[in-house]
Order: sequence, then structure tokens, then C-alpha cells
Amino acid sequence: MRDEDLPVAKRFARIAGGLILGGAAAFLAGCASYTAKPIQPDATAAALEQRTLSDPTLGRFIADVLPDRASGASSATWDLSTLTLAALYFHPEMEVSRSKLALARAGVKTARQTPNPTFKLQPGQYPAVIDASSWTIGFIVSFILETAGKREKRIEVARNLVEAARQDVITAAWQVRGGVRSALLDLWAAERRRTLIEQRLTVQLQIVTLLEGRFTAGDASALDVARERINLSQARLALRDSERQAADARARLATAVGVPGRALEAASLALGTFDNPVGMPEGTDLAANALRRRALQERTDVLGLLAEYDASQASVRLQIAKQYPDITLGPGYTYDRGFDLYSLDLNVELPIFNQNQGPIAEAEARRKEAGARFVALQAKVIGEIDRARALFLAAVRTIATADTLLRDQARQRQQIERAFRLGETDRLAPLAAQVEQAIVELARFEALVQQREALASMEDALQYSMYDSGSLYIRVPGQAATKLNLLREPGSISPDGQDKPE
Repeated sequence: MRDEDLPVAKRFARIAGGLILGGAAAFLAGCASYTAKPIQPDATAAALEQRTLSDPTLGRFIADVLPDRASGASSATWDLSTLTLAALYFHPEMEVSRSKLALARAGVKTARQTPNPTFKLQPGQYPAVIDASSWTIGFIVSFILETAGKREKRIEVARNLVEAARQDVITAAWQVRGGVRSALLDLWAAERRRTLIEQRLTVQLQIVTLLEGRFTAGDASALDVARERINLSQARLALRDSERQAADARARLATAVGVPGRALEAASLALGTFDNPVGMPEGTDLAANALRRRALQERTDVLGLLAEYDASQASVRLQIAKQYPDITLGPGYTYDRGFDLYSLDLNVELPIFNQNQGPIAEAEARRKEAGARFVALQAKVIGEIDRARALFLAAVRTIATADTLLRDQARQRQQIERAFRLGETDRLAPLAAQVEQAIVELARFEALVQQREALASMEDALQYSMYDSGSLYIRVPGQAATKLNLLREPGSISPDGQDKPE
């Protein structure tokens, strides 16, 4: 039977049913289903508490990135490099940054979407005075045709935001590394400080014992004994303070790595990298012009803000394109009292009352803000570099002065010890010389700690490793990619370190 011989309802049902079924099939084919993923605080807390450096997956992760290092077993020695990799594996901030990157990537998918058509059903009946038995049935399918390249500009905005999120992941990695390094540096300082204080404490105890014996024999005054006892008490308190500093540094190190404190209790920590930093500059050229320029142009947070600025540029172009209205094209069909009527609706917004000036002004203001934030960041980087360099140079001068004092004190101690061996002085004189030398050595070490801290600040300002090869496994633009890809899950390492393009 031909379509024109069918009753009105059946003809309409055939046409509309085909459209509805086709639309429903397309909808169901691409439809996503909801899967609940509730957070259970007790389970997440238990998982965090059970983290350990002997995790075999962590061992494989470290072995893949640093094949010459230990596999992460409990008996391994953990240094700055391996602890940094453990932090990149465990630290929750890395997962937060990766989640933001995933959100930005989803934004690209949203920007690529083509607007869905709309289906409009138009049934009706004529009044009884005309023809009560006559029906009119029709439908319109409307398609939105975007003009002026709006879709491409949306995608450009989204892709720039993805690039900004990529750089934020690497910035987070440098910040995680900085936390590990600072805690490990404080632990090194506390351990070395405790050793120097213990040396002084041993000599100070001998002086007090000697003076107490002389006081009993009537050869020393109570004031002399009290003064040395006070010095002994101060040394003991300083020793306890250094132990407190070491405990605090260990706790902060565990937090920086992303493991509970007990995970570090059995770990053997190697602190030698702070004795002889691999990136220690020769002379005072701490911030060479090449490194300074690289930091101002290629630091990951600089590149991230630059990508945000590019996104704001693309947003201005998008809003300008929105001045031009989209076209809504609606082909339709109507059955009207035995007649087949075909229509084509064409809808265009008339830009009479506004030409999208408000959104354009907002986009331009956001672009100006992004530009200001970029310049402000570069100014901040310059300040960080200059401050770190000034602190480093001041510490170098202090160390030089302390070295001179230490050499003078060593010569004086040798003279006093020679005089003691010749019987020209008593036992108290060489002991006092040892205490003086211990005090100067401790002062020199404090200046050395300040120098190492300035070096750490310079590492953060330049994003250039001063203590190990960290810049080789934290991927930075302008450097060769390595096995570690921070943009993926830590257990999934890309062989070439490259990320899939959007």
C-alpha cells in the first residue's frame, strides 16, 4: 500500500515513529550510565596508614625511572632522588593535579560537541464550524548551525586550559620535591648539629668535672664552677633541641613523601647529598644569565600562566565570533486535511539591542587580568632569584669568616696543647681551647646550613636541581623527556615520557 493510501494517523505514525526510533537508538548508543563511587573515610584512612616504602609497586616505579638505584625494598638506602620519586608516587597533591588535568581534558570533549537537534511535534484539530473531523499533524526537526568558527574557538580555549593544567602538574611535582628536599635538609642539619654539640658537651663535662675537683680542693672559685655548669646545661639543652629538630624533620619528611611517620622508622636515609651538592656553582655565579632567562621563560608556572593567557586570548576571539548569530534550520512536515505540507524554518537572532558587547568586555578584562598575573609572576621569580642569590652570597662570606676564625683557633689550640705538654699550663687551658673551637665549628656549620638553604631556595626559583639529578626525572620544557611521565598515573610510565595529544 502506498503512503498516500494510508490513513492519516498511520502515515504520521510511520514518519514520526521512524524519526523517534532513530533518535532513541542514537541516544541509547551514546548514553552513559551512572556508577556511584562513594567515599568511605575509614577505608581511605586505613589505606593511608598502611603505606610503606617497601611497597613493591613503588619499587618497580623507582627501578623504571632510576634503573641503577635500589628497587625500593625496606633495606634500601633512601636519598633525595628516591624519596622524591616516592613522593611523586604517594603524595595526594599529585593526584589532585592529575584530576584537574583530567577535568581540563574533559573540557576539550565538551568544546568539541555539536549542538543536538530538537524535535517539535505539532498536532491540532480544526474547529467544528469548519470541519470537526479534520486533523492537522506535523513536526519540525531543528538543527543549529554555528557560524564564525565558534566551535573551533571553543576547542582552542579548552586546549590552552589543558596545557595550563599540564604545566600545573609539573609545578606540583617541583613543589612536592621542594617539600622533600627541605625536610631532608633540615634533618641533615639537625643530625650534624647534634654531632657537633655532643663533641662540645663531652669537653664541657670534662671542664666541669675538673673545676669541681679543684673547688673541693680549694683551688677554684664557686663562680668559675657555676659559670661552667651553666655552659654545660646550655649544651645539654641545645642537644635536646637538636634531637627535637631531627624528630620534627623526620615527621615533616614523612608528610612530604605522603607516608605515615612509622614508614620512615626502619628506612636508612642517605644525607650525603647536602655535604657536596652536585649543582653547587663555582665561585658565586649562582644565577647564571642562561638559568635566569630560562626560569623567566620556561618555569612551569610561567608556562602555565602563559597558557592561561592564550586561553583568555582565544576566549576574546570566541566572544567576538558570538556577535554573529547562529542559524537554526528546521525542516518539517505537516499533514493538513489530506495535503502533505513540507516546510523549512529558518531562525536567526537579530543583533539589534546588543552585539555581545558585555561578554566581549568581560573576556577582554579577563585577558588583561591574565596578562597582569603573568607579569606579576615574572616579577616574583626575579625577586626569588635575587633574594636566594643575596642569601647565598651572605652565607658564603660568613663561611669564609668562620674559616678564618677556625684556622686561627686551630693554631691557638695547637700552641696551648704544646704548652700543656711542656708543663707550661694546666689541663684546663687545652680543654677551654677545645670548647672555643667547638663553638666556632658550630657557628661555621650554621652558616653552611644557611648556604644550603639559599641553594634550596635557588633550586625552587630556577626549577633547576642543585642537589641531585632531579631536573632529569621531573620533565621540564626544553629538557629531554625521560621515562617518568607526571601526566599519567604513577604506576603507568610511558616509554618516551610523552603525553598523548588532545
